[in-house]
Amino acid sequence: MIWVYRVRYLPVEGVLERWAWIGMFFAELWFSFYWFITHLVRWNPIFRYTFKDRLSQRYEKDLPRVDIFVCTADPEMEPPIMVINTVLSMMAYDYPPEKLSVYLSDDGVSELTFYAMLEASRFSKYWLPFCKKFNVEPRSPEAYFQIEPLDDPVKTKEWLFIKKLYGDMKNRIEVTSKQGQVPEKIRKEHKGFSEWDFVSSRHDHQTIVQILIDGRDPLAMDNEGQRLPTLVYLSREKRPQYPHNFKAGAMNALIRVSSRISNGPIIMNVDCDMHSNNSSSLRDALCFFMDEEKGHEIGYVQYPQSMMNVKKNDLYGNSLNVIFKMEFPGIDANGGPMYIGTGCFHRRVNLCERKH
Repeated sequence: MIWVYRVRYLPVEGVLERWAWIGMFFAELWFSFYWFITHLVRWNPIFRYTFKDRLSQRYEKDLPRVDIFVCTADPEMEPPIMVINTVLSMMAYDYPPEKLSVYLSDDGVSELTFYAMLEASRFSKYWLPFCKKFNVEPRSPEAYFQIEPLDDPVKTKEWLFIKKLYGDMKNRIEVTSKQGQVPEKIRKEHKGFSEWDFVSSRHDHQTIVQILIDGRDPLAMDNEGQRLPTLVYLSREKRPQYPHNFKAGAMNALIRVSSRISNGPIIMNVDCDMHSNNSSSLRDALCFFMDEEKGHEIGYVQYPQSMMNVKKNDLYGNSLNVIFKMEFPGIDANGGPMYIGTGCFHRRVNLCERKH
């Protein structure tokens, strides 16, 4: 009806009015085409379900190594305490720790972020066994401690203890961040801080790689004697005369570094302002990769995002509900969802050159 209206009432007089009318007509043609395509997608959504118990029964001893990449670029826009909450939630996945490695790419080459990672590596010795003992969800400390514990005296006692440890760590990181630099006393605690003596600027520096927890070391244990996952800090080399390609360059550097340390066949990447709200989501992804009939056809598994603190009446669609709850399942029925740059599991072999 809009098209008929535009054609029938085309202005006869006035060149400006006529071209404006034609411009509106072409815009409406485009939006009509967009409306048609999106409705075709939404008519045939696919919702997938996994059976993690079957995965455990068949492949528990043969589960592949998984390397998780977390990217950050600016310690002011992305505070270190937020970054380590993401890292801690990744380390606490319900997965064999000896097969799990977490890498942080710091494109801001900030010793404050490195200090926060050092604190997180120490706190993880208490946080990870607490999560597994009480089946904690979500496993980001900042998000979890917003929830009051249940009426369980044993859990309440440990909850208060872990919360105090987290509060003390958070306070130390925030005080250090306000100071703008790591005090000399703290710098002596780890040899990695000496790397910053050779950093000219965030755009001109050498590669910094520090293994904070080496999962290959049998002595890398938590406070209950269980193995810890590998934790690595990376700040890739940058020089002013060479393009660094932003996040894509960071991912390339992470792939190269991880191939020499853990070389997990499955790679997951997340942004530093996220956390896992499902500790078994890693096993969900492996249900697709290790499927006996269709697993060889799957290159990556994309998870939708779930926004926190969204108001009930989200007038501006900030939570992207239409995209994640309708269009992604619809696109999945037409060849697979799009890669949105985060919350995605890839096969390493698909990201690297395969030689035949």
